Amino acid sequence: MPKILITGALGQIGSELVGALCERYGTENVIATDIRPLNESTIPDKCPFETLNITDINRLTELISRYRITTIYHLAALLSAVAEARPQDAWHINMNGLYNVLEAARNYHCAVFTPSSIGAFGSSTPSDLTPQDTIQRPNTIYGVTKVAGELLCDYYFNKFGVDTRGVRYPGIISYKTPPGGGTTDYAVHIFYAALKQKHYSCFLKKGTFLDMMYMPDAIKAAIELMESEPARLKHRNAFNVTAMSIDPEMLSTEIRKHVPDFTMDYNIDPLRQNIADSWPNHIDDSTAREEWSWQPDYDLSTMTTDMLKQLSLKFQNINS
Repeated sequence: MPKILITGALGQIGSELVGALCERYGTENVIATDIRPLNESTIPDKCPFETLNITDINRLTELISRYRITTIYHLAALLSAVAEARPQDAWHINMNGLYNVLEAARNYHCAVFTPSSIGAFGSSTPSDLTPQDTIQRPNTIYGVTKVAGELLCDYYFNKFGVDTRGVRYPGIISYKTPPGGGTTDYAVHIFYAALKQKHYSCFLKKGTFLDMMYMPDAIKAAIELMESEPARLKHRNAFNVTAMSIDPEMLSTEIRKHVPDFTMDYNIDPLRQNIADSWPNHIDDSTAREEWSWQPDYDLSTMTTDMLKQLSLKFQNINS
């Protein structure tokens, strides 16, 4: 049974990954960590929680040693829009934090999952059916750290034998924890606005196609990749994965099937629009499907139905 440590456990992905891993492996085998205090989270009460600044390698190695960690899911990072506003912090957290995780994994013989992103691509990357192996010249600090992170993980696997694995996540849509400053955040905000105000002003323009994924599929991808037989993996860092390619109009149209009086207009954020314009319209995830049988469970229709249902229940519980 693996002993798992999760960094960034209170974030959008981490807060749901913790629960999934606890259910799969037992709460006694999952240790959640974050720089923020636990009272901001909804992670399982019985799951051990430790505060951790990922740039503090001494604290990291102390936790790995004390809990006898065998697998690290490293999620702590600054996301695209926040990173662009704080580039020096983004480099320090995203790169030095990853370096600390990989060094600790090398010394303590841990496997490592590190998510990359469609942000690792740039305007010179083929924008339609973006291949697994292609040119990567991002123009954001977030993208730069993701490309460098992919290469660093490959280096630690090839040089030191660290079992590093990762996926290039698209935009993640979820209802439990708010997003943390990404370019695709509109695809979460729109659901809240549809149910509360019946109107949303989108910060990306009509026709901005980006890959998206519902959170259950994002969690599924991480766990299935880490459980895959190593012999099947010709690639490691990082696999293209996606579930749907949509623009804001497609999402608003789908929402109106459930909320007929919902309306949307546009108030473009130049920063996030420029970032989105440099990313692919739709990536090709056939390599992940071939090497570890990746297959999403949700499409636009099923995701929208469940997202609205779960958010409605969440609001009812808050108001009751």
